[in-house]
Amino acid sequence: MRKDVMIVTGAGQISMAIARRMGYGKKIIMGDKNIDNANKIAKIMNDAGFDVLPIEMDLSSRESILHMIDVAKEYGEIAMLINGAGVSPSQAPIEAILKVDLYGTAVLLEEVGKVIKEGGVGVTISSQSGHRMKQLTPLEDELLATTPSKDLLSLDLLQVENINDTLHAYQLAKRCNEKRVMAEAVKWGQRGARINSISPGIVVTPLAIDEFNGPRGDFYKNMFALCPAGRPATADEIANVAELLMSEKGAFITGTDILIDGGATASYFYGPLKPKEA
Repeated sequence: MRKDVMIVTGAGQISMAIARRMGYGKKIIMGDKNIDNANKIAKIMNDAGFDVLPIEMDLSSRESILHMIDVAKEYGEIAMLINGAGVSPSQAPIEAILKVDLYGTAVLLEEVGKVIKEGGVGVTISSQSGHRMKQLTPLEDELLATTPSKDLLSLDLLQVENINDTLHAYQLAKRCNEKRVMAEAVKWGQRGARINSISPGIVVTPLAIDEFNGPRGDFYKNMFALCPAGRPATADEIANVAELLMSEKGAFITGTDILIDGGATASYFYGPLKPKEA
């Protein structure tokens, strides 16, 4: 039986929390570069009554993205997209961060936007990091938003020699995510569909717990301890926002980014997390 299809990339806690809110009654294609991760999330959801098919997919590869879309189309029209895939500054070198988080997200939004059904909706998970870096010029923002995805990694501001470190690369990738969502919202709107992004702060997941216990652990713990909320978020709190954006209650919201970080960015600019002058 054909039914509406939800595509999910990145088989993690945030992706699962959103999919559980919005995926009932749909065929869910759950993609992850590590098929074991996809299998684990699929089993949890299938045991709870969902209809999930795990597949291996690589966000950095257009061919892999197109394959996932082709698999999804076998079951029905693509009605929803949840993009939770990506790598962190602690996980990968500059080149990989740009290829996955920046280029891959741009390709995914572009390709799904070509086939999303009327009334369809998508959400991509960005990061508070995109709000922390210095403002880019209007031209740089426009280039990030509108450069054809195949040419994105050739932009001058994305060359390795112009990037300070992996955190800077991650910030650029997440800033690009926000700008691509704005530009793609115009194209998705021509099909009667919507696309938005969410920029979470620190969320408690298995990966985050590894970070807490790793070399940057004190940095992260200090960040959520000194933000107004005084704690990290749960995946379900991110799903609360996604549910608004993807439901009829969010029907007038498209092309935007919602920062949900417990006030950490506010504290970074105007509170105790503000960097000390060199």
